[in-house]
Amino acid sequence: MRKKDEMPREYNFSKVKRGPVIPRKGKTRITIFIGTDILEWFRDEAEHEGQGYQTAINQALRNYIKQDKRSIQEIVREAVRKELQVFKKAS
Repeated sequence: MRKKDEMPREYNFSKVKRGPVIPRKGKTRITIFIGTDILEWFRDEAEHEGQGYQTAINQALRNYIKQDKRSIQEIVREAVRKELQVFKKAS
């Protein structure tokens, strides 16, 4: 005989239906592919800072859009130019 406060050994989930996910205000659920190395970096950094990695990614994106109004192409070109200058100096 089972006591009132004890958990049953097995649960029957055969008639259970998944309920709707309650959206958070101001956030949208999406699915994206991120490079494994990028995701690992954000997870490591977030753990070190004591926050969630999704929060860290969200903050990085927010900082980016507030900080730099140039196109991605312009930013990549600048980065390549800087790397080429370092390469030229080294050779």
